[in-house]
Amino acid sequence: MSNTPFTVRPLDPFADAELVHGWVTHPKAAFWMMQEASLPDVEREYMAISAAEHHDAFIGLHDGTPAFLMERYDPSKVELVGLYDAEPGDVGMHFLVAPTDTPVHGFTRAVITAVMETLFADPATERIVVEPDIRNTAVHALNEAVGFVPAREIAKPEKDALLSFCTRAQFEAAAAVGVAK
Repeated sequence: MSNTPFTVRPLDPFADAELVHGWVTHPKAAFWMMQEASLPDVEREYMAISAAEHHDAFIGLHDGTPAFLMERYDPSKVELVGLYDAEPGDVGMHFLVAPTDTPVHGFTRAVITAVMETLFADPATERIVVEPDIRNTAVHALNEAVGFVPAREIAKPEKDALLSFCTRAQFEAAAAVGVAK
C-alpha cells in the first residue's frame, strides 16, 4: 500500500462542502463531532478554517480521487492553547478517511502515513501533535503504528483527549518497522 500515490490539495470550502459533508456526518465519523451538521454548517466551518491564519484544511487524493480530509494547525495558537507547553516546530494534525462500503485492508494506515509524510515534508516541522478522543481506540492504535507516543489525557471543551506526540525520528523508526513487516 505504501507505493500507492497519495496527494493533497487545499480544501475549497464551497466546491468541497458537499463531499466533506457526506464524510463528516457519516456514522463512522462520530469522533469528528459533526454528525448533526448541515451543509451550510460544513461550509461555515471550512470557510473559517480557510480564513484562519494558523489552521489549514486539505483534501487527500488517492490516485486522483478524494479519499481523506486532513487538517494542519499551529497548536500554540489554536486547539491546544494552554493545554500543553508547545515547542517550536510543533504541528497539530487531524485526519479523516472517507467512508466506504468496500474497505481495503491497510488503507487507513497508508493514509495516516501519507499525512505524516506530507507534514514532515516541511523541514520546519519537528513534532506532530494529536489530541484524539480518549475513546477512539482505533485511532490510538493507528497513531502508535506511525510513531506517536501518548503523553497524557487532557480535557478540551468538546472532549477528553489523549495528547500524543510524534517526532520525525519516531515516525521514521516506525516507518522502517512497518516496511520490514
